[in-house]
Amino acid sequence: MNFCSDNVTGAHPAVLDAIARHNAGSVTAYGDDILTQAVEERLRALFEAPDAAVFLVATGTAANALSLSVLTPPYGAVYCYEEAHVQTDECGAPEFFTGGAKLITLPGDDGRIAPQRLEAEVARPTHGVHHVKPAAVTLTQATCVGTVYTVDQVHALSTIAHDHGLRTHMDGARFANALATLGCTPAEATWKAGVDVLSFGATKNGALAAEAVILFDPALAEAFAFRRKRAGHLFSKMRFLAAQMEGYLSADTWKTNAAHANAMATKLATGLKGIAGFSLLHPVEANEVFVEMSEPAMLGLHAAGFDFYRWTVPDRCVARLVTAFDTRAEDVDRFVETAVALAATA
Repeated sequence: MNFCSDNVTGAHPAVLDAIARHNAGSVTAYGDDILTQAVEERLRALFEAPDAAVFLVATGTAANALSLSVLTPPYGAVYCYEEAHVQTDECGAPEFFTGGAKLITLPGDDGRIAPQRLEAEVARPTHGVHHVKPAAVTLTQATCVGTVYTVDQVHALSTIAHDHGLRTHMDGARFANALATLGCTPAEATWKAGVDVLSFGATKNGALAAEAVILFDPALAEAFAFRRKRAGHLFSKMRFLAAQMEGYLSADTWKTNAAHANAMATKLATGLKGIAGFSLLHPVEANEVFVEMSEPAMLGLHAAGFDFYRWTVPDRCVARLVTAFDTRAEDVDRFVETAVALAATA
């Protein structure tokens, strides 16, 4: 009954089966094998982007930081939401791999940057070499509070970025969860809406450790290839990252997993919002639920065997609950039932 994160899960059987299938024998190292090339081509086809460059890495932090490193110079500015993962949870990796670029945070409602706020920031007059140079915008999809940017919102933000000479990066650690909500194609959610680079996540949705960086502008590929190697993410046995991605994409496993995780979050939110003393902080549009409750209720839920994180919100008792591809409906029901019982005794 662990709702701490979608990182606490094991791997999906389809992913493990793919690793086992590709374990035997010897293949060319460093991504020059047939499997890795086939997976790269499959991702190009999935995104309707035949000219895109695809690179596999093992972590979301590497995917984001290396993506940003080819979009901004060391003296550049990258605009992000104030609680975006690149800002709060990557230990300065974007700054390190860009060689010192500055993250500039922007507030927003329900985890989303407002177009008018971005416009005001990138249009702000600067004093030449005395200020960092606006270079990129990074959007988290699904957002860090469990909401989703619509295609129109992504397009509006990307248009502002491009009009001012910036590039757009999308942190898609939970891209599958966002797509399950949007109901559009991967292409419509990314490059057709103006995204230049996507970090396509798999780890949170059933892989062991596998992410893909998709560069919709192939001119960025050479620089990225060298930066990936220099960062230690060119795996010698790349076939095992590729095998994970093959299993993840097979039979639409990635879509099925995300749809289930989203459904469990919706079920959880629906059950909690009707309980006295429990209130949702944000719309639930993917697989994260942020709920305010009393201190006794939080302690009672922990005592009943539920694991989840207390979220840092000043002067409030807030829990972050994350569902995953293997979350059981009975565990969601039990959480709600326990919350009801605790509310009744408050």
